[in-house]
Amino acid sequence: MKQFFLRYRLDLLFVLGFMLLSWAYFFTPLKEHLVLGGHDTVAGMWQSREQAPLLDATGEKSWWSNGIFSGMPNYQISPSYGSSTLLGWVGRLITLLSTGPLSFVFLYLFGFYILMRSLKQRPLVSAFGAVAWAFSSYFFIIIAAGHLWKVATLGFIPPTIAGLVLAYRGKYLWGALVTALFTGLQLYSNHPQMTYYFLFVMLFLVIAYGVEAARQGTWAQWLKASGAVIVGGLMGLMMNLPNMYHTWQYAKESMRGKSELTFNPAKMSKQSSAAAQGAASGADSAEGTDRATNGLDRDYITQWSYGIDETLTLMIANFKGGGSASIQQLDNADQLNGYEETLQHAGQLQQAMGENAGSLPGINQYWGNQPFTVGPVYVGAIICFLFLLSLGFVRGPMKWGLLAATFLSLLFAWGKNLMPVTDFFIDHLPMYAKFRTVSSALVIAEFTIPLLAILALAEVIRRPDELFKTRRGQYSFLFASLFSAGLCLLLAVAPSMSNLLAESDKEIFTQLQSMGVPADFVSGYRAAVTTLHGSVLSADAWRSFFLIAIAMTLVAIYARYPQKLPAPLMVGALLVLTLGDMWTVNKRYLNTDSFSEPQAMEEGLKKTPADETILQDKSLDYRVLNLGNGGSPFNETSNQTAYWHKSVGGYHAAKLHRYQDIIDAYLNAECVALNKAIQQRYSALLADSNHLAARGITSQADLVKAVSQELRTDSVSPVLNMLNTKWVILAGGQFAVENLSTNGNAWFVDRLDFVPNADAELKALAKTDLKHAAVADERFKTDLATSTLGNGTVKLTHYQPNELRYAVQSEKGGVVALSEIYYPGWTATLDGQEIPVARVNYVLRAVKVPAGQHTLVLTFRPVSVKTTEIIAYLTLALLALGFAFALWQSFRSQKGNPTQA
Repeated sequence: MKQFFLRYRLDLLFVLGFMLLSWAYFFTPLKEHLVLGGHDTVAGMWQSREQAPLLDATGEKSWWSNGIFSGMPNYQISPSYGSSTLLGWVGRLITLLSTGPLSFVFLYLFGFYILMRSLKQRPLVSAFGAVAWAFSSYFFIIIAAGHLWKVATLGFIPPTIAGLVLAYRGKYLWGALVTALFTGLQLYSNHPQMTYYFLFVMLFLVIAYGVEAARQGTWAQWLKASGAVIVGGLMGLMMNLPNMYHTWQYAKESMRGKSELTFNPAKMSKQSSAAAQGAASGADSAEGTDRATNGLDRDYITQWSYGIDETLTLMIANFKGGGSASIQQLDNADQLNGYEETLQHAGQLQQAMGENAGSLPGINQYWGNQPFTVGPVYVGAIICFLFLLSLGFVRGPMKWGLLAATFLSLLFAWGKNLMPVTDFFIDHLPMYAKFRTVSSALVIAEFTIPLLAILALAEVIRRPDELFKTRRGQYSFLFASLFSAGLCLLLAVAPSMSNLLAESDKEIFTQLQSMGVPADFVSGYRAAVTTLHGSVLSADAWRSFFLIAIAMTLVAIYARYPQKLPAPLMVGALLVLTLGDMWTVNKRYLNTDSFSEPQAMEEGLKKTPADETILQDKSLDYRVLNLGNGGSPFNETSNQTAYWHKSVGGYHAAKLHRYQDIIDAYLNAECVALNKAIQQRYSALLADSNHLAARGITSQADLVKAVSQELRTDSVSPVLNMLNTKWVILAGGQFAVENLSTNGNAWFVDRLDFVPNADAELKALAKTDLKHAAVADERFKTDLATSTLGNGTVKLTHYQPNELRYAVQSEKGGVVALSEIYYPGWTATLDGQEIPVARVNYVLRAVKVPAGQHTLVLTFRPVSVKTTEIIAYLTLALLALGFAFALWQSFRSQKGNPTQA
C-alpha cells in the first residue's frame, strides 16, 4: 500500500485538487444550501410524479405513464431498472459520492485526467488537459439548463476512450475492462446522441491506430486490441440491455422512428379546424407533401444549427454576443459604444408601434442565427492557439484521426447552413436522422481541440529545440500565431469585418423601410446596433488576443531557454491562465443566480385555483388540457400540468409519432376552437347581467360552472373528447372549465370502418362520429371484426398507470373503444382469458367482447424487462470478476518483479 501511494501520490493530489476546484466553483450555492433549477431538471421531476404513489404503495415500478401526452411508455421519462441502479452506485463511487453540479464538474475533470494518463502524459500536463476539457463553456451551460443526462454521458466519455487507448497500448484485459465499465456508465447516463457522436471519434482513433499498425507491421496486436475494445463495448451494452432494448423498441413508435404517413399531417390543420366547426368532409382534401419517413423531419433536426462564421466562438466567446438575454443584463453595458443610441431607437420604435413592434433589434445580446441560445461554445483562447500549433507540430496518425473527428463535428453542427452535406448525412448515415439540435455535435470539437492542444504542448516539452530550429516548428508556430492572435487582433481593431447583425434583425430593418418608417431613423437604428455589437465583439477579441499573446510568449521563452523556464512552471502558468479564462466565461452562464432556495422550487409546485377545482373531481381517470399558459399545450416545457393531473399535452423530445400526427392534424386546431367556444360562452353569459341574476350566478365560480353546463363540444373538439379531456385550464390557472361532452373512459361503438393504411385512418377521423363509430386499420381486422355491434356499458373500476380494470355489460357484445393510447406491449384479459388489444381511431386501444357481463383488465408489464435484466446482472457479475482477476494478476506480477512495479 505504501508503494502504491508513493507511485501515485501526484495523481492522488490532483484528484483531490479536482474535488476542491469543483467545490470552489460552487462555493456560494453549497454554503447557502441552494439547489440548481434548470428547465430539464424541473420538467423531468414533474412529468414523472405519477409513478411515486404506485411505487410507495406496492413497490412496483410502472413502465407506463399517463402524465403527459395522454399516456406513453415510461422508458424515456424516468427509466429505472434494478441493474442500472447498481451501475449508478458504481458511478457515484467514481465521483467520490459527491452529488449535483459538484459531481458533474469533478467527473469532467477526473474522466479526462484518466484519458491523459492512459496516453502516458505527465500528471501536471494531464491536469492541464482535464481543466481545458472540463471548463469548456458548453458543459457548464448544459448544467445550468438541467440537461443532466447529457452532462453525465459526456463525463464518462473520456475514460471510455482511455480504455481504447489502453487496449492499443497492449494492455488488452485492462483495455477491455475499462472500456466496458465506462461504456456501461455512459449508456446508463442515457443520452444516446452524445454516445453516437463519440462513436465517430473512437472509429477515427481505431483507424489511426490501424494506420500505425500498417506502418510498423503490427497487425496482430491491432486486431487483438480491436477485439478487446469490441468486447468491452458489447459488455457495456449488455449491462444496459434493459434500457437499450426498450429505447430501441420505443424509438420505432416515437418521432425518432419511421412515419407511416406519406403526407404532412400539419397540412390538415385547416381542414380539421373546419371539421371541428362541423365541416367534417374537408379532411379529404388535405394537401399531401413529402416528409422525412425514417426519423425526425429535416427542419426539426436542423432547427438549432451553428452558424459557419459562428464557429469562431470557440476562440472568442462573444463573437456573436453571448447568450439570448437582454443587452441590459450585460456587465458594463452602459459603457459600450452604441448602447444608449440602441436603447433610444428601440424605445422610440416600441412607443410608435405598440404591440405591433415585435422583436426589437439590438435588445438581445445574441446576434447569431440560431432561434436562441443560452451561451456560446467556447473552448478557450489559449487552447485554440495550442490546437492550431498541433496541426503542424504534432506527428502521427492519432493527430489525423482527431482532426478528422473535429472537421466532422463542424459539418454536423453547421446543419442547415450547409444543407447539401446535411442532407447526405440524413439520407446515408445510420441513425443520424434520429437526433435533433445538430449544434450539439460541437462536443466532439470540444474534446478533440483540447486533446490536440495538450498533445502539442507535450511535444514542445519533449523537443523544445525543434520549435524554432526546424522549418516545421517555425511554420507551425507562425501559422498558430497568425490564425489565433492575429485574427483576434484584427477583429478587435476592425470588428465590422464580421457579420454584426442577425438575419432576423436585417429582415426587421427591411420591413421597417417597406412600412414607410423614415429612412434616417432606420439607418440610424441599424448603425447604433452595429456599433453596439462591434463594441461587444471588440472587447472580447482584445481579451482573447492578450491571453494568446501571453501563452505565445511563455511557449516561445520555454522553447528558447528551457533551462531558465522549467516545464512545470510553464505548464502551471498556462493552466492558471486557462482556468481563469474559462472560469470567468462560465460564470456568465452558470453562477449563483442559477440556483435558488429549495422553497422557491416548491413554489412552482403549488396548486393554482384551477388545480384545486379539478382535484375535487375524484373520478378514477380523466385528462386535463392546459390552455392557460399562453403557449401551445403540446410544448409545455415545464410539464407543470403533469405534476397534478394526467395531461393531454406536455413536453418530450421523443413523443409517440402517432400522437404527434394527431396534434398536427387535429388537436392544435381543436385547442383554438375550444378556447374560442369557451370565451364566447363566457362573454355571452357575462353580457346578460339580468339573466345571471335570475339564475343566481353571483360569483366567478358560479359563472364558470354555468359555462361548463352550457358548453357543448361534440362538433368543436371531437378528438379531444375522444381522449377523455374532461377539464380545461384557462387564464393562467385561475379557473378550470369542465367539459361535459367528453367520451369518458370507454364506450361501445355502433359502427366500425376498416381502412387500408395510416393515411386513410388519420383522415377518416374528421368524418367519423367518434362518440359512436370508430375507424381501424385493416391489419386489426382479425382482432376486431364482428357481426354484432351494439350498445352497452363500460365502467372503469380500478386505475393504476400500468393496470386498468373495467366492468363491461352488453346484450350483443361488440367492440369497446378505450380512451387510452395504443402501444405494443399492453395485454388484455376478459374474465381471466387473454384477448387481443387492437388499435382504433389512429391512437386508441380497443378490444372485442362477447355479450354479457365481464371483467376486462388491461396491463402493461413487459416480459422483456425481466429477460433483459437477467442478462444485465450476469454481465455486471462478469465485469466484477474480470476486474478482480486483472487486479490479482497485476499484484502477482508486481510481487514477482518489484523493479517493474
